[in-house]
Amino acid sequence: MKKNKKRRKYYYRSLIGSLFLITCLFFSGITYADSNPSEETVALETTVSEIGEFETTKSEAAEFETTKPEDPETEISEEPELPAEYDITLMAVGDNLLHMGIVNTGKQSGGTRNYDFLFDGIRDFLEKADIKIINQETILGGNQLGFHGYPKFNSPSEVSDAIAKAGFNIVLQATNHTADQGLSGIQNCLNVWKTLPEVLVVGLHEPYPDPTQTQIPLLEIKGCTFAFLNYTYGPNSASVSASISDHLNILCAVNESSRMIDFTTLNEQVLTDIATADTLADIVVVCPHWGTEYATVPSSYQEKFAMQMTEAGADLIIGTHPHVVQPITWIEAANGNRALCYYSLGNYVSTQKNAKSMLEGLAWVTFHVTGNDISIAGENTGIIPLVCHYSSSPVRFKNVYLLENYTESLAQSHGIISYGGVPFHLNSLQKWSNEILGSWVLSVDQINQQYCERPE
Repeated sequence: MKKNKKRRKYYYRSLIGSLFLITCLFFSGITYADSNPSEETVALETTVSEIGEFETTKSEAAEFETTKPEDPETEISEEPELPAEYDITLMAVGDNLLHMGIVNTGKQSGGTRNYDFLFDGIRDFLEKADIKIINQETILGGNQLGFHGYPKFNSPSEVSDAIAKAGFNIVLQATNHTADQGLSGIQNCLNVWKTLPEVLVVGLHEPYPDPTQTQIPLLEIKGCTFAFLNYTYGPNSASVSASISDHLNILCAVNESSRMIDFTTLNEQVLTDIATADTLADIVVVCPHWGTEYATVPSSYQEKFAMQMTEAGADLIIGTHPHVVQPITWIEAANGNRALCYYSLGNYVSTQKNAKSMLEGLAWVTFHVTGNDISIAGENTGIIPLVCHYSSSPVRFKNVYLLENYTESLAQSHGIISYGGVPFHLNSLQKWSNEILGSWVLSVDQINQQYCERPE
C-alpha cells in the first residue's frame, strides 16, 4: 500500500542536479568508455494562480537556474533552509451556510456589515495551521441583489473580507447553491475574490479557453506542492446548463445533449483532473460536495466515488453538503493507492433546526515531510468536534464552541430549542460525536502540544 509519496520538487531538483554534475564532468574532459550519452530534458509545469486558475506556466527546471547578477551589490534573497524532518498542518471546516439570522448578525449600527465574528471560536487553530480551508456554501452574488436565505441564497460580499482576514487560504466555492443567483451572481462572486489574491478559490472559475484543458489550482507550502480540487454534485436541479458548467466544477456525469445529471456516476473529468494533479503536486486534496442531507453515514455513491478518486491519485478527500458530520476512514484502492477520507464535516455555521446539524467538525491533518517523502501522519490527524450556537427571538449567531468546552448550561440557552422546537443537550452532542467520529477525535491539548513541538 502506498503510504508515502515522493516529493516531486525534491525528485526533480535531485535529477536536475545529477544532470548538471554529469554535464560538468563531460566538459571537464572526463570520458567513459562504451558510453552512449543522450540529452534529456526534464520539465514539470506548475502554475501561478490568482483565484484558482493557471495564468502563467513555467518549467520546474527554470526554478533552479542560477544567474550571476550584473550589479555586484544586488542582493539575492534565499528561502530559509527547512529542517531534515518537519510537519505541514491542514485544517478545514464545513459549510459556511449563511441563513438570514447570521446575515443580520453582521449588520452594524451605521449600516455597514462585518463578519469577523464568525471565526472567533477557531482563531487558535487558524493561527497554527499552514493550510486553512473553508467551504463557502452560499454565493456572494452581489449586495445590489439584496440578501436572501433559503432556498435561493445571496450573501454579503463582506463575508469574503472576514474569510481572508481570518487567514483562510483555500475557499471551496462549488456547492449546490453556487448558481442560486445565476451567471451574474457567479461573475460577481469571482470578481469579489479577485480583490483578495491571497485566497485561492477552487471549484468556481472563469470559462477555460479550451474546456478539455482543466486548470489545476496549486499552492506551495514549505517546499511542498498541494493541489486542490472541488466539485459539486449539481446546482440544485436535475440538469445543468453549459454556461453554468463552464464556470462550476460538476462532480457527476452530465449528458452533453440533454444536460441531465446522472447522480450515480462520477464525471470522468474528475478522474482526469486528479490524475493530472498527481503529476503536478506532492499531495492531491479533493473536496466533493456530495451525499444525502442529514444522513450521518455515507451513501453508496459517496463510497464508490471515494474509491474511484483514490485509485486516480487522491491523497486526502474532504466532503461537505450533508449538514451533519459523517465518519472518517482510510480508503484502500486495489492499485495500492491510499487516501484519508472525511465523508462530511457538517456545517460550520448555520441556523438550521436539526439538532445534529449543530455538531460539526474541524478536520486537522498533519503531513510529515522528510528529505524526499511526504505522508499523512497517523498521530495528530483527526477531527475536533465543534458546536454552532445561536440565539432566538430574534435568531442571531453567537459563537462556535469546541465540544470539549461546551456545557449543558450553554445547550439549554441554544436558540434551536424554541426556534426549532427540538430538545438539545450536551450529552446528546457527546453521544453523536462518539458514535460518528469515534477514535478520530482530537483534543485541543493534542494540537497545542504538536504546535509546541514543531521546529522553528
